Amino acid sequence: MEKSCTLLIHFDKGTPAIANEIKEALEGNDVPAKIDAMKKAVMLLLNGETLPQLFITIVRYVLPSEDHTVQKLLLLFLEIIEKTDLKGRILPEMILICQNLRNNLQHPNEYIRGVTLRFLCRLNEAEIIEPLIPSVLQNLEHRHPFIRRNAILAVMSIYKLPQGEQLLVDAPEMIEKVLSTEQDPSAKRNAFLMLFNCAHDRAINYLLTHVDRVSEWGELLQMVVLELIRKVCRTNRGEKGKYIKIIISLLNAPSTAVIYECAGTLVSLSSAPTAIRAAANTYCQLLLSQSDNNVKLIVLDRLNELKSSHSDIMVDLIMDVLRALSSPNLDIQRKTLDIVLELVTPRNINEVVLLLKKEVMKTQSGEHEKNGEYRQMLIQAIHSCAIKFPEVASTVVHLMMDFLGDSNVASAIDIRAARVCSCALWIIGEYCLSPSEVESGIATIKQCLGELPFYSVSEEAEATDASKKTPQSNSITVSSRRPAILADGTYATQSAASETAFSPPTIVQGSLTSGNLRYLLLTGDFFLAAVVACTLTKLVLRLEEVQPSKVEVNKATTQALLIFVSLLQLGQSPVLPHPIDNDSYDRIVLCIRLFCNTGDEIRKIWLQSCRQSFVKMLSEKQLQETEELKAKAQVSHAQPDDLIDFYHLKSRKGMSQLELEDEVQDDLKRATGEFVKDADDANKLNRILQLTGFSDPVYAEAYVTVHHYDIVLDITVINRTRETLQNLCLELATMGDLKLVERPQNYTVAPESSKQIKVNIKVSSTETGVIFGNIVYETSNVLERTVVVLNDIHIDIMDYISPAVCMDTAFRTMWAEFEWENKVAVNTVIKNEKEFLDHIIKSTNMKCLTA
Repeated sequence: MEKSCTLLIHFDKGTPAIANEIKEALEGNDVPAKIDAMKKAVMLLLNGETLPQLFITIVRYVLPSEDHTVQKLLLLFLEIIEKTDLKGRILPEMILICQNLRNNLQHPNEYIRGVTLRFLCRLNEAEIIEPLIPSVLQNLEHRHPFIRRNAILAVMSIYKLPQGEQLLVDAPEMIEKVLSTEQDPSAKRNAFLMLFNCAHDRAINYLLTHVDRVSEWGELLQMVVLELIRKVCRTNRGEKGKYIKIIISLLNAPSTAVIYECAGTLVSLSSAPTAIRAAANTYCQLLLSQSDNNVKLIVLDRLNELKSSHSDIMVDLIMDVLRALSSPNLDIQRKTLDIVLELVTPRNINEVVLLLKKEVMKTQSGEHEKNGEYRQMLIQAIHSCAIKFPEVASTVVHLMMDFLGDSNVASAIDIRAARVCSCALWIIGEYCLSPSEVESGIATIKQCLGELPFYSVSEEAEATDASKKTPQSNSITVSSRRPAILADGTYATQSAASETAFSPPTIVQGSLTSGNLRYLLLTGDFFLAAVVACTLTKLVLRLEEVQPSKVEVNKATTQALLIFVSLLQLGQSPVLPHPIDNDSYDRIVLCIRLFCNTGDEIRKIWLQSCRQSFVKMLSEKQLQETEELKAKAQVSHAQPDDLIDFYHLKSRKGMSQLELEDEVQDDLKRATGEFVKDADDANKLNRILQLTGFSDPVYAEAYVTVHHYDIVLDITVINRTRETLQNLCLELATMGDLKLVERPQNYTVAPESSKQIKVNIKVSSTETGVIFGNIVYETSNVLERTVVVLNDIHIDIMDYISPAVCMDTAFRTMWAEFEWENKVAVNTVIKNEKEFLDHIIKSTNMKCLTA
């Protein structure tokens, strides 16, 4: 069985020390050489060497040394050497060190006494400790606090040993007396910690006796008090009212660590609005007062948890949370905005938007290198607020317009993106119904496109000659071409330059000033060109229905055809970094053919079927949302025979307002099922794997949990025999990119009892792995070891991937950034594309964004 480790030191295996050299150095009189030799001896012992010949040398030459460093290293050496034989009996030579330890405990130097007492905390051998107990107890009354605090820890460690209660019968009474008279904060904390661990009732009694002075105690003692309160309230929830008062009083402590723990304890113990509000206020104070970014992120995580369960209280603190935006760290700013956007209400929307607008204006004047990214986050936050509360849209439109002309600002992409233009064009094509609306729609699109053609033939020749003469002049735009994901999920060739800040050639007359639509087309967005063609087709077809004058209709048709041809010419010209993709080309050609041959069936498809498909999509989405709400509503929160507690009929005698609020909230939680966590247990049952058969003498089953790069096996082993199983060991091995973290241990399992064993496994890839092994044990009757072979556990990471929701733009950004696409040849009997897509979605636990 593996021993517990109390000491870890880095060991350089490059130059291992030799035992004879260490022995010679220890026998000499040179103190620095002796110190160096002791360090080498300790490191060799920690790395598995035994060095039995050194013990007598150390007893003869190191024990008498008066040097403090040598004595400290001696104690480390004694801590890690083997003190018992194979049968667990104390080695005879260990008696030699007892007298030295007693002398150290009575040494005139405080440091020697203190480190020896600390050494005793790590000893588990009662035979060595027993003769030292009188000296340990004498140190409880020493004048120096360093010795007293270590003596208290030594008493606690001895009392916690298996025979501790016989060795120190009245230890709790002694420590309680020490606690009542002790003035040193650390010693007082250690004394209270001893009562907390070994005499729980005495610790509670002391706390309740001195409840008025808790706020005056030291930081260390207050932290132990909070730990005690958590433990008491978990075991006896009925008494938490009086303890919550103590926590509230500690919220004004000068230590930030104490008030952070107080807030966390309050949230875990109480749901009373007063308590939650106090905790939230504390978190907000820490968020503003602490300069460490890691602390701010941790506090924001706590506020995020509060937002999930107590959003009504957090709404009142939204402006306090927003003050965290003053931090220059992007992670803090992002997390703050995520919390705030879910707490926005009609009551506070104006204040929130005003502050966000001020932050946007600050980013223009600042010189910080991350200002662009921060501005993008702020613009997106304002945009979310405007969508959620349309009444504030008018106050932010002018602000957003200010950033349209800034081509280097990522936030401007959200405002003038091709996706926005595509949606606007679709709305114009579908909902312009009257003659005036249709004509106005056609005129607006023509105006946005600007003068035709997009370039002249002479300019094309110039561009061709220029590219021949100076092949390197446009190397920025033609280098590192790779597929770009268009808005419909298809691909087009895109250069690295057009991804960042594409600057169109000077021969193409187009910029933001000449029209956003023309600018986007001249940067090579041909999906948008296809949308323009479809919109114009719909408008011209509708104009034929509503316009009696054939002349006007023919005029509009020829103008549309001219635009289509110009778009195709632009797509095939050398002035752009990449040609038009096949899908967009076919779409525009289809629109041209449609004007040459318009039948009633085609007209119906273009003018009616599109809107019907949109209506169907909306209805399916609403149906899906309704089904999700129904599924949530059907969850049973309370069982038919559950106790109903009417708090109005309770005796309120002696209860404070906070205790009453807490009782009410607990009753509400019981009624709404917040205390019920059976759903997790039901899911657990589906993931249990049987490892042995029901007829085997040892039955084993495992529950597998996969978390990031770790696999945890919770294995239950049941002894189904009437004999005690000794040295039962679970031996596991792995195949694939899996690695066992710890070595197996031996257990003793009583007849018909069970044992829970946890096994940690590290994962280094997403490949499928296999875990296999045996259970080996001995019985008192049979000398041979019995082996039970376990079923294999196949770890497929796909089983632990859950579907999630992601915005289209965010997904495509990640896809382009990580270049996840690989072409894989698939053999399948499925003929239907939709059926095959559904099969992939089901197999990979993913979700189709465009479905």
